[in-house]
Order: sequence, then structure tokens, then C-alpha cells
Amino acid sequence: MFGLGARELIILAAILVLLFGAKKIPELARSIGEAVRHIRNGFSDEEKDKTDKKS
Repeated sequence: MFGLGARELIILAAILVLLFGAKKIPELARSIGEAVRHIRNGFSDEEKDKTDKKS
């Protein structure tokens, strides 16, 4: 995964906990997941619109 080993992932996780706190990390992950979902839906809607306009 991006050339990161276990040690680098542990260090990254520790930095995230220090920056945001343990209680905020699930909220951050949830909001990032929602943002990705919205972006994917936007791209799929654009593709549907393009195929509808060609017909």
C-alpha cells in the first residue's frame, strides 16, 4: 500500500491520534467516506448524462 511498511503505518496512526484525538478519528473517517461516495456518485451521474445526450 503506497510502499509503506508496518512501522510507517503505525507512526502515521500515532501522529493522527496526536493531532485529532482518539474520539475524532471515527468522525473523520466517516466524513471522508461520505465525501468519496459523493464524488463517485457525481462522476457516475456525469457518465449517465453523457450517454443520454449522445442518444
